[in-house]
Amino acid sequence: MARLTLPAVLGVLLAVHTATSTKLVCHMTNWAQYRPASGKFTADNIDPFICTHVVYALATINNFNQLIPTEWNDEEQYKMLNSLRDINPALRTLLSVGGSVNGISPFIAMVSKPESRAVFIKSAISFLRKHNFDGLNLAWEFPGQMGSMPTDKAKFSELIAELDQAFLEEARDTRKTQLLLTANVAAFESTVTGAYDVPKIAPHLDFINVMTYDYHGHWESQTGHNSPLFSSNVDSGTHLQHNINSSISHWLSLGAPAEKLLLGFSTYGRTFRLSSSSSFLGAPADGAGDAGPYTRTAGFWSFYEVCSFINGATVEWIAEQEVPYATNSVVWAGYDNKQSFTAKVQWMNSRNLGGAHVWTLDMDDFSGSFCSEGRYPLVNHLRNAMGFPPKPTTTPRPTTTKDPLTSFCSGRPDGLYENVADKTTYLQCFNGITYLHRCQPGLIYYDSCKCCNWP
Repeated sequence: MARLTLPAVLGVLLAVHTATSTKLVCHMTNWAQYRPASGKFTADNIDPFICTHVVYALATINNFNQLIPTEWNDEEQYKMLNSLRDINPALRTLLSVGGSVNGISPFIAMVSKPESRAVFIKSAISFLRKHNFDGLNLAWEFPGQMGSMPTDKAKFSELIAELDQAFLEEARDTRKTQLLLTANVAAFESTVTGAYDVPKIAPHLDFINVMTYDYHGHWESQTGHNSPLFSSNVDSGTHLQHNINSSISHWLSLGAPAEKLLLGFSTYGRTFRLSSSSSFLGAPADGAGDAGPYTRTAGFWSFYEVCSFINGATVEWIAEQEVPYATNSVVWAGYDNKQSFTAKVQWMNSRNLGGAHVWTLDMDDFSGSFCSEGRYPLVNHLRNAMGFPPKPTTTPRPTTTKDPLTSFCSGRPDGLYENVADKTTYLQCFNGITYLHRCQPGLIYYDSCKCCNWP
């Protein structure tokens, strides 16, 4: 893929390092802002030095085939995110487009005709430049499948080639750095074969985020890990392919360049409700574990919710898959920790892959309030394991601090409480400890909704 770049001097921030893989791409989601209390995440929670690229999810496509935002404050968050490059000029940001409207991908109508694709491409370039993004990420994971037309596999290839050509021409005409073009893609072999013409799309993409997670979940009748490195002795049939080693090997066999493939690292786990006294890998299960208090989705916990769970659970290591799980005899949670991240980095380097992508920053312990390991314990460990140089010393942006009046929560149930002394703050009780939180500027706390809102 041809690239037009303008010379720039970025000093030590662009110094050559010894990392085998050169990209650490981290996603953030615009719906994480609606999580309560310490789970709320916006772009200003991001450490500007933790990742090489940050992908903002999610934009969509309107009925006129134009790229548009999805949330009321997206444009404000775009500014927050892209202002981080004032602190770290080496950081690159991308806008992800995808999702669904009433369960249907917004790509389907757009790709149907060359004229509608041309409208989208023109609008995408204009939108990305207006909001100072460095590139576009395509989050249409299943072209030709799951409600789309059988011809969409070919049209996806055409869209990518046309975007690449348009980005090249725009950079040449404006003498700007060419916009990056990337995609999030499926991991299951059957899906990959049916959705992508790999030799046609790979040359036009700067990197390819393989979503090597969600291999198992509560939709199955026995426990299985969310993101195992290898198969296990309880796997059979197509489940023998539900692992990272199988997925990446398949992408490579189809002709994807190793240096363009980025391995997916998840900062969440999937949970099962056990249906017997057994609690091992492959134990009988009947549905999802209860929703976490912050992500609020049954069968799905952020890493910081996992941290709260494992304090009272038994943690085990699945040696053949090199991943952990935790159980309290009622709930079974398969997740990733520092040890499994290290194993995956070593495997990733052995395959000479181009790097890692993280789903997501907002599900790591970004505030450092839950896991007692500092801010972003998983992503920071991943960065170190990949061999990146130490980050510059910066002053963290305050998010959550312990209230010195720890007696407030003594004997109180876990939850949120009004701080009568200062309406711009509120208190959280968790395991008897008091935490003081501050609302976003201009907002005050209302106990009636347990939220910060405009006065």
